[in-house]
Amino acid sequence: MPLDAWLPIGFDIAGRAKAGSVLLSGKDWQIVKADGEDRLLLMRGELLRGWLGNRLLDEADVLRIRFGSNEMGAILNEPSFSLAPLDQCASPRNKVEALSFATSLRETRVRYPDGSLGHGLYVEKLSRILPACTEDALLVDELVLGSWLTGGLRVSVNPMSGIQNLLSWMSVEQLADVIRAAGLEPTGAIPVPSSGMDDVSIARSEGNGGTEGRFRLPGRSALENFFNDHVVDIVHNRSHYAALGIENPGAIVLEGPAGCGKTVAVERLIAHLGWPYFAVDAESVASPFIHETSRKVGQLFQAAIAAAPSVIVIDEMDAFLSERDAGGGQHRIEEIAEFLRAIPEAIKAGVLVVGMTNRVDMIDPAVLRRGRFDHIVKVDYAEKTEMLDLLRTLLEGVPLTEDVTLEVYASRLAGRPLSDTAFVVREAARRAARARMDKIDDTCFANAINALPQSGEPPKPRVGFL
Repeated sequence: MPLDAWLPIGFDIAGRAKAGSVLLSGKDWQIVKADGEDRLLLMRGELLRGWLGNRLLDEADVLRIRFGSNEMGAILNEPSFSLAPLDQCASPRNKVEALSFATSLRETRVRYPDGSLGHGLYVEKLSRILPACTEDALLVDELVLGSWLTGGLRVSVNPMSGIQNLLSWMSVEQLADVIRAAGLEPTGAIPVPSSGMDDVSIARSEGNGGTEGRFRLPGRSALENFFNDHVVDIVHNRSHYAALGIENPGAIVLEGPAGCGKTVAVERLIAHLGWPYFAVDAESVASPFIHETSRKVGQLFQAAIAAAPSVIVIDEMDAFLSERDAGGGQHRIEEIAEFLRAIPEAIKAGVLVVGMTNRVDMIDPAVLRRGRFDHIVKVDYAEKTEMLDLLRTLLEGVPLTEDVTLEVYASRLAGRPLSDTAFVVREAARRAARARMDKIDDTCFANAINALPQSGEPPKPRVGFL
């Protein structure tokens, strides 16, 4: 189906090129063919104004265009430079291409220190990654870089032991150089000299025990207890459990509505364990090509097994592990079969498998069978006591006036997404700082919580820099 073009074919672009057919399109941007092998990035509206306002683009980079009543900007891109959404970029063929992307990531963060780049546009010519949408959860830069290096697999570059097995063309030292070029610090790999076979260095995981002590999850006491009982205690007391026939923690499904804290809980658990982690979701493994999704799933599980002990996080399980009877053809059956094979193998090898979903009823029953996922844990919105614990944790060390009663705000925030609580704390602090106060008072808190949308009111969409 042809995409809706903003410009007619043959339209003159400031005497530099002529517009052709649309190749790719998104909210307020299009990539179109130009003369020869050149391509054009067209931009308009709030997205263009945001990129210019945040200095991600300079006026000198942009060719101004008017067609009828429409005003837009264009960047002419030569074929020697990459220009594409991150999830459609070809994986690098050598270290030079990898360094070019890493440099673009670093230069982008100089101008745009916060916000998600996960759905950005890679404009290699300008050494820039332009954020096309900020409504998604923030992807850390280690994950953005790892996904690009592997051609779409959601794998972090840190610890390096988790990704090195997927980058056979790059040594540990070269990977470390690329990570540093992105403005990040490489961790988690030890070069091991080969025994006469070749000169390739092998990455080994440094995380075999993680952080000692009890795992803490403020605002989620029931989930905190579950993780301590079924994961952390087993990891920290392996010999005792092994003597009774338990080698590794079983796989877990966290089931609950969006915003209830599933992702945050898993991220904190991974940080506590200190293990390499691998993310599987519809975006990172889905492919329109038959057999390609199954291949990517198998590849990622094998990488996690090679880096064990490690963690695999399967986000939005229902998106690609729905019941086989629901249709989807032979390739869907093949993809689910790959998961059915890979999950028990990974658990046996010491991989902690954690799935997340808000529609557990849609998942194929064979996937949820005991031996694959031993535990299905309901995670709901926090109630008052849990919310109070979270507020106290977020405000630890922050000066408050005596009139602030956190119990009142815990009651008002109970049953809401945990992100609302973090917003209220940040907004109250911002209002106090703006008023040049040295403590947060009750008025700042009241105004911050009143800035939240009413329960049931849909949030305003955030696209570009709105």
